[in-house]
Amino acid sequence: MAATPDLLVRRLSKADDRSQFRCGDADLDRFFHRYAGQNQFRHHIGTTFVAVRQGAILGFVTVSPGEITADVIEAATRGHLPDYPLPTLRLARLGVDERHHGQGIGRRLLRAVFHSALELRERFGCLGVVVDAKPQAVGFYQGLGFTPLAVVRGQLGDRPEPLPMFLSVRSIETAGAGSVPP
Repeated sequence: MAATPDLLVRRLSKADDRSQFRCGDADLDRFFHRYAGQNQFRHHIGTTFVAVRQGAILGFVTVSPGEITADVIEAATRGHLPDYPLPTLRLARLGVDERHHGQGIGRRLLRAVFHSALELRERFGCLGVVVDAKPQAVGFYQGLGFTPLAVVRGQLGDRPEPLPMFLSVRSIETAGAGSVPP
């Protein structure tokens, strides 16, 4: 995917050592250590990209195909879309090793996601990228141009809910295939 002399973003391989990765979120760490490989190599339900420098994994992002209906997209983006499930790319997990926070690694991983969304659009169809943003990440995704989706909120009590957010492939394309919008 994306490469610089010191950082490579590529698909996870079976030989990658994920055991030393720690992003500071126990759920994300557990997913990456135990389930990212199973989901990609055994179940084929998601693909994980890793940011690697000198053999060490500095971050990861997992994507899978998804769908939404036009009625949950804000009117300005919706246009005249049909009233049936529309293909998307779901950004399922994103984590950066805590020793490398603030170095732009998350943004580099998002470039791989956006590039994949553009490829998916050309090959099979893709309206955009959907993420269920945790409350502390909403500002990060809004800064990239993601907008909240109109969904019915569940009854989870005191537990904070993720906020479903959307970024159209049109916005990604306008920003440039290798860029992170805006």
